[in-house]
Amino acid sequence: MEIGNISTAMVTPFSETGTIDYNKTATLIEHLLANGSNSLVINGTTGESPTLSIEEKQELLAFVINVVNKRVPVIAGTGSNNTVESVYMTKEAERLGADGVMLVTPYYNKPDQKGLYAHFSHIASETSLPIMLYNIPSRSVVNMQPETIVELSKIPNIKAVKEASGSLEQMATIISNTDDEFSVYSGDDALTLPLLAIGGKGVVSVAAHVVGNEMQQMISAFKEGRLADAALYHQTLLPLYQALFSAPNPVPVKYGLNKLGVKTGGVRLPLTDFRDGSNAFDEVWNNYQSKQHIFK
Repeated sequence: MEIGNISTAMVTPFSETGTIDYNKTATLIEHLLANGSNSLVINGTTGESPTLSIEEKQELLAFVINVVNKRVPVIAGTGSNNTVESVYMTKEAERLGADGVMLVTPYYNKPDQKGLYAHFSHIASETSLPIMLYNIPSRSVVNMQPETIVELSKIPNIKAVKEASGSLEQMATIISNTDDEFSVYSGDDALTLPLLAIGGKGVVSVAAHVVGNEMQQMISAFKEGRLADAALYHQTLLPLYQALFSAPNPVPVKYGLNKLGVKTGGVRLPLTDFRDGSNAFDEVWNNYQSKQHIFK
């Protein structure tokens, strides 16, 4: 599964009445493909998957696959804390034509490492699609240990991990103990450059919705050995990364997209929207705009 340096975890656009707005979704897809996204993740947390019904997830995935039309890989978020449901959603993603799936560590029921291995290995045995694991202790409470990820990487169709533990030490351990064909992606935009420096592949990004091309410039500078440029780009982007997580995701990034003129609507309860002038994002955004010449 070659998903590139930046895979954008796409927000789900809503209408004023709270339904999925497919016209806005089509516009958003074109925006992302023109602005640095090498692949798209659909029905992830950034897409407000906890508030989407199974039917909505299926319809949205089918729509995105059709609009993208093989221009970039489309990865479906199909994991949950219910193994049977995860298998069902993974099979549906395969039926609909997804290029791969992303499976989050089960949340709330807090499985141990043995349970995590059993959960992911069972799902992998039920599909031919390539799989990206998703380790995010801040949301799922459990941390999938490097040793477990290393063992799972030996399963042929488990190809990558989105690592959102925040631990570069953990990521380095995974990288050093897995084959070159297994890819480690950052789940935190702010760790994109540090992860590249220790051998990671890239990022499953939220910030790429608004600064995808600038992030690609940073990655290119690093790969070309222009380390001072890469560091400057990282330093310039860092306050924006932080502002995009100043409230529950995807509240800030939807606000930022709307400021860019890419209308995505609001968020579904229990999340609530920003209001103009009522949050710290505006100041950070305006300051970032004044520094955009750095990327020219």
